[in-house]
Amino acid sequence: MKCLGIETTAHTFGAGVSTEKKILSNELSMYKTERGGMLPREAADHHYQNAWRIINNALKNAKTSPSELDCIGFSQGPGMGAPLRIGAAIARYLSLKHKKPLIGVNHCIAHLVIGKLLKAKDPVMLYVSGANTQVIALDEGRYRIFGETLDNGVGNMLDAFARSAGIGFPGGPVIEKLALKGKKYVKLPYTVKGMDISVGGLLTNLKQKLGKHKLEDLCHSLQETLFSMLVEVSERAMAHCNKKNLLLTGGVAANKRLQEMCKKMCRARNARLFAPPTSLARDNGAMIAYTALLMHKKGHCTRIEDSQIRPRWRTDQVKTIITI
Repeated sequence: MKCLGIETTAHTFGAGVSTEKKILSNELSMYKTERGGMLPREAADHHYQNAWRIINNALKNAKTSPSELDCIGFSQGPGMGAPLRIGAAIARYLSLKHKKPLIGVNHCIAHLVIGKLLKAKDPVMLYVSGANTQVIALDEGRYRIFGETLDNGVGNMLDAFARSAGIGFPGGPVIEKLALKGKKYVKLPYTVKGMDISVGGLLTNLKQKLGKHKLEDLCHSLQETLFSMLVEVSERAMAHCNKKNLLLTGGVAANKRLQEMCKKMCRARNARLFAPPTSLARDNGAMIAYTALLMHKKGHCTRIEDSQIRPRWRTDQVKTIITI
C-alpha cells in the first residue's frame, strides 16, 4: 500500500510517498526570509506557487503514479490558517480527481508516529517545534500531555530572538551555528514549573542583552539554558511514567546540541534516545503520508465535508488510532 502525504502547517510545503515500512520520497520547499519573520499569507503564496512541482517530484522519485496510491493524506491542523487551506484544497482535489480516500492528519501526532519507523517502543516523547513544545506519553488510549510551554513554542521563541538580532527566518539553524562559536556563558532566566516550562522571560531578557554581549555568546547561553529546561522536564516525565525510552521529535529536534544533552540524560538513566533524521524531524510530507496510511489501514477516512482545517487541534484531543 502507498500513500501521498501533503504538509502545509507553516513555512514548509512538503509532499512525500510512504508504504507501511518505508519512506519512498520526501520533497519540500521552505519559505524563508533574509530578515524578519514569517507572514502567513506570504507562506500560503509560496505553497501555492511550489505545490505541484513538489508533488510531482515526490511521485516521480517514488516511482509512483496517482493511480497506484491507496489514499491521500494531508495536515488538517494545528497550524496557520492560510497555509493549511492550501494543502487541504489540493488534497481534496486529488482525492476527488483520482477517487482515493482522503485522510486528515493531526500534524503533531504525525511527528510522534514517525517514531514507529525508529522502533521506539512506548517512549516519553519530547515534541519541540515552532508553535508546539510538549512532553507526551501514551496513557489509557490517548497521547497525554504531561508538560508543555506556558507561553511560546520553543521554535517560535528562537525565531523571535532571531528577528530581534537581525537574523532571517527560520532562526533556529543560524542560532545553532552561532552558538558553536560562543565562548562565554551569560546567565539567563531558567523557568521550570513542574513539567511545564516558560520561555517568555528568557526571550525578554535576551533582547535586553543584545548589544551588551557578543551574539555568539548569547546564542550559546540561550541553547544551554533552554535545552536544559527541556531535558529536565523530559527526565521528570520519564521518572513519573517509569519509561525507558525518549523520542525527540519536531523541527527543533534536529539541533545537535539538544540531541547531545538528551542523550547524556538518557545514558545516566540507563535509557535510550530515539531521534529521527533531520529530513523526518522537521515538517515534511513523508510523516503525513506514513501516518495517514496507518490510519487508513485501521479503517479511518475523512469525508470531504469533514475536511475543514483545524488550526487549534491539540495533541490530546485526538482519539488514538495508532500507538507507538
